[in-house]
Amino acid sequence: MQRYKNPLFNFVFRFLGDRDSTADVVQETFIKVYKNKDSYKTFAKFSTWIYTIAGNLAKTELQRRKRKNQVSINSYGDDEETMELPDGGPLPDRLVDSGIKNKMIQDALLKLPEVYREMVILRDIQEFSYEEIAEMMNISIGTVKSRINRGRSQLQELLRDIFKD
Repeated sequence: MQRYKNPLFNFVFRFLGDRDSTADVVQETFIKVYKNKDSYKTFAKFSTWIYTIAGNLAKTELQRRKRKNQVSINSYGDDEETMELPDGGPLPDRLVDSGIKNKMIQDALLKLPEVYREMVILRDIQEFSYEEIAEMMNISIGTVKSRINRGRSQLQELLRDIFKD
């Protein structure tokens, strides 16, 4: 399970944009995996199974938020995040620029419709294959490719002014 902790946290955080809720969803994912370990079917990859559970729980959390009309987005002043500068690494101003751009990308991801956001995260951030995503979502490969293209196009439009360079 330790192998999946950080990748799952990253995956769920891209959905929710809130560290506390993300930690809760990841913990609930591991609880569900443990409780349902006997229902795991070996013909599917374990990673596919665990990401499916995490994705479903993240969607449930988003639906819960919508019902409460509450959206949580991290502020720029996130005290939990610390940055270490390696020797010979980039200059501090470049790290700040990079952090700001990462925050803008995260905010743009959160603006995508849920169906496209999920596909873009699974493909471009978590680097799952089209086939793995299709299996996870129980949809055709063509649908996966279409949703990824639409998601990327919308993300590109949202980020157009940021990355003119």
